[in-house]
Amino acid sequence: MSSAVMTHPVRLVQAQDLAHRLGLDGLAIDPDPQGPSSALRTALVAWSAAAPGASHHLVVQDDIEAPVELLEIVTEAATRFPDEALAFYTNWHARNGGAARLAALAGAAWVRAVPDEFTPSLAVCLPVTTAAAFTSFARGSAERHDDELFSVFFRERGRMSLLAVPNIVEHIGTSSINGHAAQGIRLAACPVSAADAGPLLAHGRVLEEPGWIPYMRYGEGYIRLPGQEKDADGGRGHHPWREALPATGLTEEGVHAVRKAHLPEDLAARVAHTFGRPFAEELWTYCLLLGRQAAHAARSLGPAPASVPDAAVSRLRRAAVAGAGPAGLSPERRPEAGPEEVRAMTALALSAVRTGEALL
Repeated sequence: MSSAVMTHPVRLVQAQDLAHRLGLDGLAIDPDPQGPSSALRTALVAWSAAAPGASHHLVVQDDIEAPVELLEIVTEAATRFPDEALAFYTNWHARNGGAARLAALAGAAWVRAVPDEFTPSLAVCLPVTTAAAFTSFARGSAERHDDELFSVFFRERGRMSLLAVPNIVEHIGTSSINGHAAQGIRLAACPVSAADAGPLLAHGRVLEEPGWIPYMRYGEGYIRLPGQEKDADGGRGHHPWREALPATGLTEEGVHAVRKAHLPEDLAARVAHTFGRPFAEELWTYCLLLGRQAAHAARSLGPAPASVPDAAVSRLRRAAVAGAGPAGLSPERRPEAGPEEVRAMTALALSAVRTGEALL
């Protein structure tokens, strides 16, 4: 395993500290820091830095936090999946974040990324042959986002990356050299400790096809439908859950009936006090659909391996649910989610997930 940290001179000290703390090989510095912002420009340097004799290469970005066990965990994962592209972070309000959240509730430790969205690239491990193929593919591209070009590359090869459901890598800060600052606070979908992530990633189950995927962003719930990447816009559009329901076998009337019968008014009122009744109801409905689909996906998985502690699985589920509310807020409102607000949203989301698992 060789490794590199992507960085820009304005974050050089931060990147040096990260590389030192995690025992990473070195820095990949933007070769044209005065030029137009381009993560791809730096990514090409990073992915070309695989050491001679290495079988795999890990590239992380400079604005992350990760445990000192990162290299050990990544190496074990690469040994388990030697031919796969492995991503160790998923954005909490993205479709892939929704896929990771669904997989966590279904009892899986890995999930196949969707083909109609960027590949989360804060921490990615590739076989060196794949890294070389990507640099060859990407060189000369007019695209400036490495995460977008990754998805084009993987789609053309017919196999998207595997996403680590327990996220051991966390995004830090809200600034963005590449123009994403407007997204505000951007965190991992399912953050867990290295102690829990180790056995989960080494032995946990893989969810290859989660089916339709509920996700929530900017205060609205959506559903990512299977095959959406074949839409005229490449699948990049967002389908509100009400519009997408007919393709799931559910009805809006049925969902409303379940919500009317089972929405806990006390919890909804606590969330509504800060974020409004429409958001509280939307969060509960999103998590209802999430619980239903997770229960459905769980049936496609084999038996849980004995080597994965039940407590680790439970903590992963809890992390997935705890992030659903804050991730679903619009960027300007996420700073309002203090500890009390997060506890209220988590309790409301958990009630919906349990209802969805049991009723739909």
